[in-house]
Amino acid sequence: MPVFRLNHAVLYVRDAERSAEFYNRVLGFERIPLPFPGAVFMRAPGSTNDHDLGLFSVGDQADNSAAGRTSVGLYHLAWEVDTLTDLAEIADRLSEAGALSGATDHGTTKALYGKDPDGIDFEVSWLVPADLLTDDVEMTSRRLDLQAEIDRYGADTLGGIGVSRLLPIEVGDA
Repeated sequence: MPVFRLNHAVLYVRDAERSAEFYNRVLGFERIPLPFPGAVFMRAPGSTNDHDLGLFSVGDQADNSAAGRTSVGLYHLAWEVDTLTDLAEIADRLSEAGALSGATDHGTTKALYGKDPDGIDFEVSWLVPADLLTDDVEMTSRRLDLQAEIDRYGADTLGGIGVSRLLPIEVGDA
């Protein structure tokens, strides 16, 4: 059987408690009471997983990740939201936390990029439903105008599940 979904992510962080507070406040993850010294386990809102995120403390002496700069490694994780209203709310929370690092329209997905307290990158995205993909929707990478997308698709339209449609990639202005 093929792999079809990411079940959870585990991150090494300097301080699991500090990171847990961030993921709770900004993305709404809830703490799961699992007794594991130096670790915090969290569940995304509405998830049926026993946990979606594990945070393991490694201490303040830990170096920043060099992945993508001087070493190989994970670039980011991406979480989906149901509606553009949800995406706008997370944009506000990320901005308030000083953690919003980008907002990109990828055509079939509308994405926010953030950094957690340790500088770990993550993405939060809304997927255009397959029945709303028109011929003018192209895979791209340009600045996200969230209000224009809300006007186009509706604030409370439920997003697609997984990849709505594979399209040729055209890289535009990010």
